[in-house]
Amino acid sequence: MIVLRDVKKVYRMGDIEVHALRGVSLEIVDGEFVAIMGPSGSGKSTLMNVLGCLDTPSDGSYLLDNIEVAGLTDDELAAVRNHKIGFVFQSFNLLPRVSAVEQVELPLVYGRTPNRRKLAAAALEAVGLADRMHHKPAELSGGQQQRVAIARALVTQPSMILADEPTGNLDTKASEEIMGLFKDLHDRGITVVFVTHEPDIAAHTNRVLLIRDGILSTDERRGAGGWSRDSVAVAGVYGTHHGRTATEESATERVWRQPAGDGSRSPTSRANGSHDHTDLLSETALVQRNGSVDGAGVGDGGALPDHANVARTPGAESGPEDEKP
Repeated sequence: MIVLRDVKKVYRMGDIEVHALRGVSLEIVDGEFVAIMGPSGSGKSTLMNVLGCLDTPSDGSYLLDNIEVAGLTDDELAAVRNHKIGFVFQSFNLLPRVSAVEQVELPLVYGRTPNRRKLAAAALEAVGLADRMHHKPAELSGGQQQRVAIARALVTQPSMILADEPTGNLDTKASEEIMGLFKDLHDRGITVVFVTHEPDIAAHTNRVLLIRDGILSTDERRGAGGWSRDSVAVAGVYGTHHGRTATEESATERVWRQPAGDGSRSPTSRANGSHDHTDLLSETALVQRNGSVDGAGVGDGGALPDHANVARTPGAESGPEDEKP
């Protein structure tokens, strides 16, 4: 289980301080399937690095399976990364002249694990590459290379998989196959957490964390009744952190406020704190394009998906003047 309490991360470059995380608190229980989203510079990659014990908080508490990470030595952190966490990266990080089965063996070599070849072969079989064990990366498609990377992450039997833009270099078909594989891992009880810029990829998960300016902006969960928002997290961001009042509305809230009969959610569903996933993806798409949920800020310039009707909501296209970086 992951427990973060008021985690801050400050990078110092001479006299300059960069506040990458500004007090993030959250819990991820064993077996969750979570996506972390946010515009460039929002702190999502820093959060992933902290979760993966690749970096430690400047302040606050991070408990991983009831162990305070800040108190671990470098060797102890390395052992945690090797045994508890499996990493998957956008660029695959495969050695060009090494076969698939040897790639998967590498974490076992570092851990001095016996029967490495047998375990590596079983991991490749689990991701559907039993017939590609002796192929090198140049002989594999992008989707197959990512499967090798996932097998390498799985071979130590970790309790958690952390993936940074795992579908970023893949086409649509390969992306869907990889997300199906992550879904299978989740069904087996493995905690899966990944960073993505793509709302349609995040739609595969059961929880979406939206990071903005180093703050957990929203926490969306999929339950039996659909998606619901953690209103406490929203109140924090729209309250004191950015100098905004709690009455200011997000893009999704503007969609809910539309008159009945136009296909939007009713005032009742808004009051109950629930909405459908289209609203979530619409808001996320605005973050990708504008850098914030209300159109303020400088974003990545990404295009809105066809279903992002929030862009056609009166007032949603134009917000306050862009904030300066």
